[in-house]
Amino acid sequence: MKFVIQRVSKASVTVDNNVIGKINKGFLVLIGVTHNDTKEIADLMIRKLLNLRVFSDENDKMNLSLKDVEGELLLISQFTLYANCKRGNRPDFINAAKPDVAKELYEYIITKCNENGYKVETGEFGADMKVELLNDGPVTIILDSENL
Repeated sequence: MKFVIQRVSKASVTVDNNVIGKINKGFLVLIGVTHNDTKEIADLMIRKLLNLRVFSDENDKMNLSLKDVEGELLLISQFTLYANCKRGNRPDFINAAKPDVAKELYEYIITKCNENGYKVETGEFGADMKVELLNDGPVTIILDSENL
């Protein structure tokens, strides 16, 4: 499982010219799922995400978590995080989980983040989405379950 986490001042996602998810200060998280991912792996990734201390404290040090700053989450499913570009110039996506598996884990992640008391907005699984963000910093963190 991969999370690309961007610390944002604001972010939104649009489908068919309709804004379906919008947050202020918080994390825009692009979520990629692969074949061997499980709810246990998702739990580890969620715990790491929610406890990341990358917001500035009073001394301008990255020391505060999402909860500390009352941040929000915009969670977007993105199978292209598992693109394989080793052969040629057209990526393949054989390392991405099948849609039914990926959707189940994506929805699980949404539920768990909600259960932890965060404002959670989402994209639409499988839709053609337009994502806008104002990256704060910029700060972008990549979490890969292979490295946890």
